[in-house]
Amino acid sequence: MQTRVSEMLGVEFPILAFSHCRDVVAAVTNAGAFGVLGAVAHTPEQLEIDLKWIEEETHGKPYGVDLLLPPKYVGADEGGLDRDTIKQLLPAEQQQFIDEILERYKVPELDAELTSMMRSGIGGMRVSPKGYEPLLDVAFAHRMRLVASALGPPPPGLVERAKEHDVVVAALAGTRVHAERHNAAGVDLIVAQGTEAGGHTGEISTMVLVPEIVNAVKPTPVLAAGGIGSGRQIAAAFALGAEGVWCGSVWLTTQEAETHPAVKEKFLAATSKDTVRSRSLTGKPARMLRSAWTDEWEREDAPSPLGMPLQSALVAEAQVRINRSATKPGSGAQQLANYFVGQVVGQMDKVKPARQVVLDMVTEYADVAEEFAKQLGS
Repeated sequence: MQTRVSEMLGVEFPILAFSHCRDVVAAVTNAGAFGVLGAVAHTPEQLEIDLKWIEEETHGKPYGVDLLLPPKYVGADEGGLDRDTIKQLLPAEQQQFIDEILERYKVPELDAELTSMMRSGIGGMRVSPKGYEPLLDVAFAHRMRLVASALGPPPPGLVERAKEHDVVVAALAGTRVHAERHNAAGVDLIVAQGTEAGGHTGEISTMVLVPEIVNAVKPTPVLAAGGIGSGRQIAAAFALGAEGVWCGSVWLTTQEAETHPAVKEKFLAATSKDTVRSRSLTGKPARMLRSAWTDEWEREDAPSPLGMPLQSALVAEAQVRINRSATKPGSGAQQLANYFVGQVVGQMDKVKPARQVVLDMVTEYADVAEEFAKQLGS
C-alpha cells in the first residue's frame, strides 16, 4: 500500500488516524499507520506530557499533531479572547436554556471544587493565535512529522516554520474552494473531508468531493476522509484518486479509546442514520451522535448556538456534569450523552484493539485489490 503519502510520512500504510487519545495514536503508529493527536483542547503542559509519552511508546516512529486554526471566530479581530471576556459574552438566555435541560433530565450538579476548576478553565478550545501558538511551540520542540489544520487554512507563519523543521503541513477541506485556498497557502497534503465524517464537516459527500479536489489541486496529494473505516472504503478512496485516507470515528470504539462508556455503548448500537450535523457543542456545524442533547437544541423555541469559541465555553460545565452522571441510575444524563462521530458509526459494532483495526483494513484492502486485478485480467 505504498503511495506518495506513505513515502512522505515514512510509514508502511497511508492510513492517518485522528484521535484525541494518545493511546490510540501510539497503537496505530506502532501498527504501521500514522497516528495524529488532536490537541485543540490541550494545555501546553498536557501536550508536552502526551508527546513525550507517544515518542517513548513508538520508539521514534512518525506521528502528527492536529489543531483548529479557523480564520473566523468570535474575537478574531482582537486575536482571541481571554477567559474573563468569554465569561462576560455568555448570554443569560443560553445559560438558562442549558440549566433547564439539566434540571429536566435530573443531571446532578458538580461538587464545589470541580465547579471552581471548570469555571477557571472556561473556553478551553484553543482556536486563536494566543491559544494555539504555545501548542505549536511545544509540538515543534518534539519530533512530530506532520501538523494539520482541521479548520481553516494554515497561516503563512506556520507553513514557513514547518518547512524549516521538515514537517509536513496538511489541511482539511470540505469544498473545492477550501482545497484551492489551502493549496495556494503551500500545504503539502490536502484532506478532502466529506459530510459523512465526524466533527466539523461540510455538506458534500466523500464520493463527490474527493475526485473534485484531486483534480483541482494536482499534483498535491490528497487524502480521503469521511465514511472510511474498512479496507473496501480505502480501496474506494484510491479509486477516486486519493493517495491515502484520514480516519477518526473508527478509533472511538477501540480498546484504547478514552470514549465515555455510555457514549461508546451508544456508538456500538447506532446505525449510520443516527448522526446529525449540529452547532450545539462548538458553535460550528459538526457531525455527532444524535441524542436528547442535539434534539433539545433543534427545538423551535431553542436559542441559537453561540459562535466559536463561546458555545464550547457555554456548554463545557454542562458536558462534564452529563458525562460524570451518564452511568448513574436515576439520571437522565445517559439520554443527553453524545460525542462527535461520523456516519461510519453504523459499522462500528465491536470493540477491537486499534492495531487489529489497522490490520483488518489492510487485509481487506489487499483482498479487494486482488479481486480488481482478477477482473482486469479476465
